[in-house]
Amino acid sequence: MIDWPVTMSDKNDDDSDASIALQTRPKTKRPPLYKVMLLNDDYTPMEFVVHVLERFFGMNHAQAFEIMLTVHKKGLAVVGVFSHEIAETKVTQVMDFARRHQHPLQCTMEKE
Repeated sequence: MIDWPVTMSDKNDDDSDASIALQTRPKTKRPPLYKVMLLNDDYTPMEFVVHVLERFFGMNHAQAFEIMLTVHKKGLAVVGVFSHEIAETKVTQVMDFARRHQHPLQCTMEKE
């Protein structure tokens, strides 16, 4: 049986305010987010990195090119922030795709 909160319209006029039941909802906590990062290496072609960013992270060519340059110059770049399951899937997809094309591109994730 479901206990619904009593409202003023449910009460008889002769009931006291003490009969009103209040129900509190537990606050739901947002799941932790994870940063997905690409790491630079000396062998993966820049065009391949741009393709990965477009294909797996939905970036347009200009966005992908800018992120690729950041990876190249700084050694790594955050390419997205996702829930754990999505981040894990993205890392796996990128790593599998890179291996199939015989590139040593590394993709990692860490808690934000």
